[in-house]
Amino acid sequence: MQGQSADAAARPRRARRPGRHPVRLRHHRQPAAPVTVDPAGWGPATTPAGPFRLVPVRTDRDLPLLTRWMNDPAVAAFWELAGPPALTADHVRAQLTGDGHSVPYLGLLDGTPMSYWEVYRADLDPLARHYPARPHDTGLHVLIGPAGDRGRGLGGVLLRTVADLALDHRPASSRVVAEPDLRNIASVAAFLKAGFRFSAEADLPAKRAALMIRDRSLRHVL
Repeated sequence: MQGQSADAAARPRRARRPGRHPVRLRHHRQPAAPVTVDPAGWGPATTPAGPFRLVPVRTDRDLPLLTRWMNDPAVAAFWELAGPPALTADHVRAQLTGDGHSVPYLGLLDGTPMSYWEVYRADLDPLARHYPARPHDTGLHVLIGPAGDRGRGLGGVLLRTVADLALDHRPASSRVVAEPDLRNIASVAAFLKAGFRFSAEADLPAKRAALMIRDRSLRHVL
């Protein structure tokens, strides 16, 4: 559903596009900072589609599934991770070993993995250079993996659920933001259905994005 992150240098191999993970790789590894976003403690949520929860990605367990999803043409068009498992592994590992401002999770619906999420501090991300960021802004990247789960309205349901979890468990965060590619009409529509508002168009290094915002103050209105 989601497009690419804002920083063209954020990911190896694809200098022409930004990396999907918001963590910027460094030439010299620095000590890891404390995790600033931790959805592992957010617990399960009840949704109209069934019980949903986020679980941390484990490459030893989840890499074959994630690689299969990333090689789906509908996903690859925006995530650009089609290729061998090593490509997806590098992408995920960069977050798992990064500075903690972005974390990768699987979304389980009724106990079945069906979505991939990146929850991140948007104010600490390269995206902050392209919009008026506020302290502790929570950012979301998401894809719905199985083709059979797309086009059924699940995107909007789950985006609302995860945004609500973020606002409930991150009291310092006044809003949740996202930047889907403007061409990704299904993604933009899902964010709108989830209570996000279209704020502006943003010229990122590799795409024109729709800046979507879900405000804490408007969460029960939109």
